[in-house]
Amino acid sequence: MGCAQTPDCYRFRVTTIVIATRNAHKVDEIRAILGGASQFLTLNDFPDPPKVVEDAGTFAGNATKKAVELARWLAVTSPPPRQASPLFVLADDSGLEVDALDGAPGVHSARFAALDSAKSGNTSDADNNTRLLRLLEDVPLEKRRARFHCVIALVAIDSQSVIRNPQLFDGACEGRIGFAPRGKNGFGYDPLFVPVGFEQSFAELGEDVKNQLSHRAKALEKLKAFFTMKAM
Repeated sequence: MGCAQTPDCYRFRVTTIVIATRNAHKVDEIRAILGGASQFLTLNDFPDPPKVVEDAGTFAGNATKKAVELARWLAVTSPPPRQASPLFVLADDSGLEVDALDGAPGVHSARFAALDSAKSGNTSDADNNTRLLRLLEDVPLEKRRARFHCVIALVAIDSQSVIRNPQLFDGACEGRIGFAPRGKNGFGYDPLFVPVGFEQSFAELGEDVKNQLSHRAKALEKLKAFFTMKAM
């Protein structure tokens, strides 16, 4: 569908993208893939940004909620200058989906270990990995299929401080869950996740390879294509 046929379609030159995170690993991956002349800001660049409760039941729901709530706050506190390019807000939600666990941990990936304890909030990578391995203890290799899934929500704030409808971009990386953690270069479930076509875990493959395969990388490539198309 062409630009003239959609109400939210407009030409722009990407200048500033606010990433709704404080996670340095995530920011580095986004910057490496999108690159270009864009300026990237994070929550660390703003005083007292809103704390968004990620209580949606899907990755898309959480990503959209984070992007929209931050955009509304920025439209009041840091609106783009009139006649300037839109200010973009990017938020994502992602996690691990394991077929043998009916898609768990899913949206609970960062707090998976807390689900069977009195803990609240995010739990450590080690605790999350330990719980995952315990639940898969008797599951054979051929039934340990899993994927990392990511959804990115992009919201634009135009020079009139109008917030455009969010655009969604998704990506997935298929693989399997290993029987023990391997490698020291990753975070989260990386030491357990072995992508299709490889024998090494994400934590063994290194950032360059991971950035080509990862769920977030695939979603970001779709976002990059979107920016390129709209800038034409």
